[in-house]
Amino acid sequence: MSDCAIETSGLTKVYNGTLRAVDDVSLQVPAGSTFGLLGANGAGKTTFVKMLLSSCHPTAGRARLFGREASDPESRRSVGYLPENHRFPTYLTGWEMLDFYGALSGLDAAARRRRIPEVLDLVGLESRAHHLRLNQYSKGMLQRVGLAQALLHSPRLLILDEPSDGVDPVGRKQIRDVLQALEREGVTVFLNSHLLAEVELFCHDVAIIQKGRLALTGRVKDLTSGSGYKVEVSEVPEALRTEIRARAKGETTGAEGIQWMFATRGEANAAVDLLRAGGCEIEGFSRSRSTLEDVFIRTVQSKAEAA
Repeated sequence: MSDCAIETSGLTKVYNGTLRAVDDVSLQVPAGSTFGLLGANGAGKTTFVKMLLSSCHPTAGRARLFGREASDPESRRSVGYLPENHRFPTYLTGWEMLDFYGALSGLDAAARRRRIPEVLDLVGLESRAHHLRLNQYSKGMLQRVGLAQALLHSPRLLILDEPSDGVDPVGRKQIRDVLQALEREGVTVFLNSHLLAEVELFCHDVAIIQKGRLALTGRVKDLTSGSGYKVEVSEVPEALRTEIRARAKGETTGAEGIQWMFATRGEANAAVDLLRAGGCEIEGFSRSRSTLEDVFIRTVQSKAEAA
């Protein structure tokens, strides 16, 4: 059994002979990990996922799921998938839809009767919604029942395309809790999303794809870790402020006071000593960090400038 849930090497998809939707992507997603694939609209994320699921075939390169070629139908038995623009039969109730898709995935009737209420409860669809037709569901409810569909056969790999789209903040937190519980059970979660704050809260590893090519990969905690320290005060004498400003690599002033950035912890501590000696109250001392959105924008802009 492979240690990788997803492994691609040189994966490429060319349309019309010239449009390289995915261009030489080599990526490894360890089994049991939580992985986010980020990119602007049209970056190649959906095409990449389609090749993983063999709904479109690569022009070059290869993809494997748990060591099996993605073109092998057996590779998909352990995969649960929720596409971004899913289209379920709206004349069915939530329960009927899950019963239908459960049968397609090979679950027998007894297993479906046991599993359907479990997954509906898991995604927070209360019992009255079970027997509503899907054309009466809100967008958020459709996302929840779509997630239930993806979980129905207890997959080892869950591929989700914008799972929180249209879901309110409480619902997003609930979906995140469900995914974190699956992670603890060893399920690999591969997530496409433009909600970078959600990805940052949930995923341990990310890759950024731009114009079909990998632009950056790494652990979220490493990519967002800062390289400096921030000191905050509410008031400071002007002479002391001038001295601190000369030592800092940056200064900002806001409604709550003054913030200085320092390159090292030693420089920040030296500034704190000066401020305390000058009778100033320290409001905050912290290591600076970037958000995942900051990392994404910097990466995309730098690649665009280099092109």
